[in-house]
Amino acid sequence: MRLVGVFDAGGMMGATITAFDTPTAQRLLGRPGYFSDIQLSSAGPSETELRDRVARVLPAGYEAITGTQLREDAKSDVAAFMGFFRTFLLVFALISIFVGAFIIFNTFSMLVAQRTRELALLRAIGAARPQITRAVVGEAVAVGAVGSTLGLAAGAGLAALLNAQFMGEDRGGLVFTATPVIWSYAVGILVTVVSAYFPARRAAKVPPVAAMRDDVALPQRSLRVRVALGSLLTAAGAALIGLGLAGGGGRPVIPVGVGALLVFLGVAMLAPVISVPVVRVLGAPFARLMGAPGRLARQNALRNPRRTAATAAALMIGLALITAVNVLGASMRTSVDAQIDRQFAADLVVAPTGAGGMGTEVAGKVAAAPGVTAATAYYLGQAKFDGKRAYYVAGDVAALARGSNLKVVSGGTALGRDGMLVDEDTADGNKWTVGSVVPVQFPDGKVERLRVVGVYAENALLGARVVAQQAYLAHTPRPRVQGVVVEAADGGAAVKQAVERALADYPNVKVQDRTALKDQAAEQVDGFVTFLTILLVMSVIIAAVGVVNTLALSVIERTREIGLLRAIGTDRRQLRRMIRLESIVIAVFGAVLGIAIGVVFGAALQQALESQGLTELSIPAGTLAVYLVVAAVIGVVAAVWPAWRAGRMDVLKAISTE
Repeated sequence: MRLVGVFDAGGMMGATITAFDTPTAQRLLGRPGYFSDIQLSSAGPSETELRDRVARVLPAGYEAITGTQLREDAKSDVAAFMGFFRTFLLVFALISIFVGAFIIFNTFSMLVAQRTRELALLRAIGAARPQITRAVVGEAVAVGAVGSTLGLAAGAGLAALLNAQFMGEDRGGLVFTATPVIWSYAVGILVTVVSAYFPARRAAKVPPVAAMRDDVALPQRSLRVRVALGSLLTAAGAALIGLGLAGGGGRPVIPVGVGALLVFLGVAMLAPVISVPVVRVLGAPFARLMGAPGRLARQNALRNPRRTAATAAALMIGLALITAVNVLGASMRTSVDAQIDRQFAADLVVAPTGAGGMGTEVAGKVAAAPGVTAATAYYLGQAKFDGKRAYYVAGDVAALARGSNLKVVSGGTALGRDGMLVDEDTADGNKWTVGSVVPVQFPDGKVERLRVVGVYAENALLGARVVAQQAYLAHTPRPRVQGVVVEAADGGAAVKQAVERALADYPNVKVQDRTALKDQAAEQVDGFVTFLTILLVMSVIIAAVGVVNTLALSVIERTREIGLLRAIGTDRRQLRRMIRLESIVIAVFGAVLGIAIGVVFGAALQQALESQGLTELSIPAGTLAVYLVVAAVIGVVAAVWPAWRAGRMDVLKAISTE
């Protein structure tokens, strides 16, 4: 091709556009005399009148639409995609908010506990319980408003960066409506107030006489109610998961998902009880190997199970979701590998690197390569089957059946000119059986009545429908080969290089054996898992901030205790080590709980999706071990500032602190 000019595509969001003159475009992309669509303009009639005039002269199978309708349809398609994408991101935002709620609850609980004497004095001079509650809730409103403002500003800045990064020169201005502003403040303030309400209620119960005591402490409820409610939620969640896995209802993922949420809440409520034995075990090595700092670290983590559980719960949620995603990802890879092993019987397959397909001459070049015993092209088409648009495969059925280990359940594979095969799910969903006649409208507008000659078991390589090759070619102006199934004399080991040499002039194709297909599938799954993990990492970062927050407030709360430890001979290094070890124990406890829950949820979802092709369960033990190490590192990093602050305390001032 000779380049004759450069033009402005008008802002196609980064798409690459190549324009040909009409005869060349028809020769390369369609068929002489044929067009994909025709655009009209008018100097007189309105677009609706022009549409009606054109519609009257169009043959059957074609329609005329106005430019307004075309634009609205395009906007609708974009809006549908963006709506899904927005919902997808909002799910992860809600997860982060859920994690943040634990941190807010923990923070207000500790702040209220540190101000117990102050609250008791307020009660002593006449403040009523509702006034104390309103005072703490008022603080929560102020904190929520400030946090919402900072979050809104950060979100707008991030949106501007993403717009500049991904849209480039095609970017427009940011669309900043009232909706995100309203939701930011509503969610931020509401979550903060709800999280702070229970500590506020507890603060109001401080009796006035407590102001005269030295050892003032907030009244603590018994864990019995919490254990009972947590056990009930966990049992109900487990029952729903079991119901989903047992096939109760048509969509098992829904009861499994709801059950998982209930188990989350139940385990979070049971965490204070669970933390005691688990922290004892996790802290035992530190107590034995690290001397006094290790023993003190374990005791500090055990001292307030509620605080330890609330701090670890935020980390638990994030790691549970990440673990479940990784278990699903590993199961996907293993399931795809098993599926390829079962269904890929060909030695090689030649496929295009993009969506444009390949020329029909490719199969001939492959067949001429040394060592190739057979090369069968197959096509991918789209048509309306009984009024429903769907994709299908067409080609030499005998060769495709051999290459994909096709298992015919009923009927046969002799398609002739007007036959087709369907898989079991498609046959059941449409109530088709062998002999059923199905009206099929092809892209050229013509309708053929195809007969179902066979039903086969699910086959990922062939999809849901196989149509007679003659029917496809009769209604396709310019056939495009979707792939070539290759049978080789030596099983494909040496023939692969010969085929690649034969296709050296075709940079848009790739030659793959079974291993390459597995690698390609694994790459796609890994990319998806990595994307989800990156989104979920935000919740882990928020949880890490929560650990820093808890430790910092804990250091302030234990100022006198830290001063006494320094006074009896504990040096700064030992003190910092104690706080670091306490942070590691809490972080690893959250990680252990989260990974355990994540493995259970991942396994449950794999079982629920077994009918969708997720047939193999795989647990990535190495990856989960890395997550445990990362949790320990988070504990070390989170303790840096609180430990530094504790080590810098003045001993005499710390001892005199009330």
